[in-house]
Parts: sequence; structure tokens; C-alpha cells
Amino acid sequence: MSTTVSQGPQLDANGLRQALRIAGGCTLGFAISNLMNWPYGIFFTVYPMLLLGLVPVISKPVIKQFVASAGFSAFIVLVLQGLFSHIPVVMTLIVFLCFCILFYQMSSGGGFLFGALGAVGLSIQLHFSSYVTGVDTVYPLIVSNGAATLLSIVIAVLMHGIFPDVAPRIPRVPPPKAKESIRHEVLLCASVATLSFVVFQALDLQDSISAQASSVLILFSLCWKAASLAGWQRAIGTLIGCNLALVAQLFLYNHSDFLLFPVLVLWILAFIFSRYHILGGGMPGIGFGVLTTFGILFGNSLTPNQDLVYSALYRFSSVAVAIALSLSAVYVMHQILNRFSVTRHHTYE
Repeated sequence: MSTTVSQGPQLDANGLRQALRIAGGCTLGFAISNLMNWPYGIFFTVYPMLLLGLVPVISKPVIKQFVASAGFSAFIVLVLQGLFSHIPVVMTLIVFLCFCILFYQMSSGGGFLFGALGAVGLSIQLHFSSYVTGVDTVYPLIVSNGAATLLSIVIAVLMHGIFPDVAPRIPRVPPPKAKESIRHEVLLCASVATLSFVVFQALDLQDSISAQASSVLILFSLCWKAASLAGWQRAIGTLIGCNLALVAQLFLYNHSDFLLFPVLVLWILAFIFSRYHILGGGMPGIGFGVLTTFGILFGNSLTPNQDLVYSALYRFSSVAVAIALSLSAVYVMHQILNRFSVTRHHTYE
């Protein structure tokens, strides 16, 4: 009698190489930023994750969208902080219009990477820049973001050179979408992203960058039905990522100032959960949530004078609250927009 042992899904050759690219890319960015003692290490750790995780193949259009998103975010932050930081109402309107542009690119499918990276980059930079005084102190933030963008491109090209695909990939073709659905998604996502920005400023939540980033990341699904699932997946991914960060801190103990140790831990964690991300179709889900969670914690919180314990515990609680409130706002906007035929989503029942 023969027995059949069921196996879980396995990575193909291309998937394995992409997992190696993601793990190597984010680890290299983290290591370089620490060796050079550059500020805002979150950019250098998370940007390679986004570039190598969301886009399996590097190309000139991908690089152009990545550079354009960084330039767009930097320009908007400089304009807002330099001209309108003392006029909150005007600043909020400009932020809403900027998010409309970015989410339109995502919804229409013409520049999804530009819109996605721009939304995350703009949200993070607006959060950081709002807690500095004077436009001069914004420059290190802008320079760090630009340096992280250029370094991420170099790292991505290097990783594709070291771990190239072994077979051509079939490009994804987004299905056509009605104009009403596009209007619905743009207004819904831009409204919730702007509301997130306003709330985090009004409540002076300076240490909650992870929560605000999560409130934007769940909007990548663009509609209520998908966002509700994305929010649940993001919460699970954050819980797993925070617990992994705590376990990593136990291994590191008080040796996090010896760079080799956190580099090895980050590479191992990134490689393991890159596999889950790729097996899930390469779209933002639980695996991607885990990746970005400990990527943010390593890049923003792990320093020779600071460990991950408080950051990990605080991050999960703040992210859980932010996701719950954001999903509530998404549902309310979904119901309001579906009352009008010109903004009715195709999933409306």
C-alpha cells in the first residue's frame, strides 16, 4: 500500500530568487545606513522591501516610477512645510489633492508603483516633517529619502544581477475598470489617508509612524471589501512581526551594537517571510505585513542605545487601533459614495 504525503505550496525557481532578492536587498540597505550612520534608517530598510517585493522584475519604467514617486513626495513636503505649515486648512486640502493624484494612478493601473510608493513615502515624510521646526530641519529628511531611493535602485539592480530569474514571467494585466469605480476608489482612499494625517497631527502622535503607515498600506486594496480583508491581514502580520522582533531582541540581548548580529537576524527573518509573501501571490498580505513590520522596527527603532522591546509592544497596540479606526472610516466613505451613481463601485450590491 502506498502512502501519499501532502506537501504545502512550494516556491518555484523564480520565487526562490525573488525571496533571496528581498532578503538581501533590505539587509544591505539596513547595513549600509548603519555603517554610514545615516538618519531615518526606516527608508533604507523598507524601500528595498517595497521595490523588490511589489515588483518582481526591475525595468526602466519601474525605476522611473520609483524615482518620480520620491521626487513628488519630496517636492510636496518642501512646499507644504515652507509655505503652508502655518495654514492647517490649506495644508490639509493640498494633502487631499496629492493623495487623489496618487490613488488615481493606482486605481487606473497606469502607474500603480508610482502611486503606492508615493502614498507611503508622502505619508511617512509628512509625519516626520510635522514634528520639526523650520524648513531648514526638513532638509535632512528630504536628503535621506532621496539617498534611500537611489540606493534602493542600485540595490535592486544588484540583487537582480546576483539572483536573476531563470524563466520569463507573465506580466500582470489589470482588468478594465469603470470610471465610476475609479472615482469611488480615489475619493475613498484619499479621504481616509487625509483623515489619518489630520488625526495623527491633531493628537500629536509623534511616535506612531508605524500606525500611520499601516493606515495607508491597507488602502492599497482600494475598496471596502478588499480593504476589510487587507486590514485583518495587516493586523495579523503586525502581530507576528512584533513578536518576531521581540524574539530577535532576546537573541541580540545587548549586542545589537555589533552590526553583524542584527544583519544576520534581519536576513533570516526577511528570507523566511518573503517566501510567504511570494506564495500569497506577491500582493500585500500577511507575509508582506510581517516583512514591513520588522523592517520598520529594525530601520527606525534598533540602535546601539535602543532596543526593540518597547517599540514592538507599542507598535502592535497602536497599529491595531489605527487599522480599526481606518476600516471604520473606509466603511463610512464606502456607504456614502455608493449613494451616488457617479461614484458607485462595481462591487456595490
